[in-house]
Amino acid sequence: MFPSRTATIIPSAKTMISAAASTAATMMLLRSLVREYLPPEFRSYIFYRFETLINSFSSELTLVIEEYDNLNHNNLFKAAELYLETIIPPDAKKLKISLPKKESKFSLSLDRYQEVNDTFNGVTLKWKFISKQVPTKYLPTSDNFNSIPISEERFFELSFHKKYKDMVIDVYLTHVIKKSKELKEDKRSLKLFTLGHDRMSGRRGGVWQSVDLHHPSTFDTLAMDMESKRTIMEDLDRFVKRKEFYRRVGKAWKRGYLLFGPPGTGKSSLIAAIANYLKFDIYDLELTDLRTNSDLRNLLVSTENKSVLVVEDIDCSIELQDRLAQARARMRSRHDPAAFNEVNQVTLSGLLNFVDGLWSSCGDERIIIFTTNHKERLDPALLRPGRMDVHIHMSYCTPCGFKTLVSNYLGLTEHPLFPGVEALIEIVKVTPAEVGEQLLRCEEPESVLTGLIEFLEDKKSERTKREDGNKDNNEEAGAAEGKLAQELDGNNCEVVKKEVDGSNGEAVKKEEGAQEADGENGKIVKG
Repeated sequence: MFPSRTATIIPSAKTMISAAASTAATMMLLRSLVREYLPPEFRSYIFYRFETLINSFSSELTLVIEEYDNLNHNNLFKAAELYLETIIPPDAKKLKISLPKKESKFSLSLDRYQEVNDTFNGVTLKWKFISKQVPTKYLPTSDNFNSIPISEERFFELSFHKKYKDMVIDVYLTHVIKKSKELKEDKRSLKLFTLGHDRMSGRRGGVWQSVDLHHPSTFDTLAMDMESKRTIMEDLDRFVKRKEFYRRVGKAWKRGYLLFGPPGTGKSSLIAAIANYLKFDIYDLELTDLRTNSDLRNLLVSTENKSVLVVEDIDCSIELQDRLAQARARMRSRHDPAAFNEVNQVTLSGLLNFVDGLWSSCGDERIIIFTTNHKERLDPALLRPGRMDVHIHMSYCTPCGFKTLVSNYLGLTEHPLFPGVEALIEIVKVTPAEVGEQLLRCEEPESVLTGLIEFLEDKKSERTKREDGNKDNNEEAGAAEGKLAQELDGNNCEVVKKEVDGSNGEAVKKEEGAQEADGENGKIVKG
């Protein structure tokens, strides 16, 4: 007889479904009662304590990186967003793609509730993107005038083992920020900023408005001597590496350049080449559009670091030679309302403070470039080191500049006609712009170079005629001066002769009169 075994009773499917439905109904009822009778704050506290209890049994730590820190953007959130683009696995099933405003490259990012793993120094870390709808709130913009509505709460959750907390905070997040900066530099387009139309009208808007800078100029394409280009690049490299040096010696981290020379010698092209070389945005500052020194200071504060500030034709933008002009204008304005506009402008002292005063330290890693066609017109106080540290003479085209231009335009490095062109360029003053215009006239090298030689020969002939004309004018002027001198000498002789003769005549008359007087006197004496 076999021993009896206890039979296993397996509930039927109907019983299991009924139990599950009953449990769900109970949970729904409890949820409704909690929402109905418990205040939101108490509910949040209960959920928080429950989550804390669950996490106490877990070895995982989670960092929450929110998009906004109170009313300010969280830079770590943006850095994480950029960094995660580089670790998105190729087998990802769902991603977001966008083309940011004023950018030239697409941007990939995680979709809502998507996860991605990263490995750093042998440690596995899990990123998760979360987005939730929230009641609309308004955050101020950077100009503090406008506000933007926010109805979505976005944040990242970074999870890892608790024992790696210090490593993640001190090392890994620093790595994320550094990598994101590199990615941002690679992705961003350079910007050209100009003064906004609404900055003085009281309307809400930015001080600057920008467009993408696509200027193709580089140091390789500049029609300058190789030594000059090498000197400028070395100076720029030395500047960007000297952050701690400038701080140690107590100077603002900035560098001033003066580009001077005739029109058409490549000053604007050099500015674009510097911006492309350093990957700095350009701020085009038109001083004639400003009313006061305060406007100049406000513009300086609103510029970003790693930028090139440009003031073109400084000798035409502001009257810098007469330091007393403003003082005289102020004296006149007290009695003459029409003189108010003369006072209401940027002054030399305001410009000097902008370049080398206290306000010049409001920002780091800035290049300030002034251009002029007439260096001699500038006030010496503006030319000294600390304000215009490097003076670069943009000269007429040289043989080295010609070779660069013909390589850019025609792709040539050698040609039988080169010696003739170079010989003429040595003696004829011609700008790189003029040479470039001649090289654009045709695509056939022989015809282009022949036409350039004819152009240079014509300029040489014009210069010779001009010099001969000046020589003839000088000779005519010398002859006229000689003739005038002779006439003056002749007139002087006649005048002297007349004066002498007149004097002699008067002397004779006086002598005769004296003799008569003596005779009369003698007669008187004798009588």
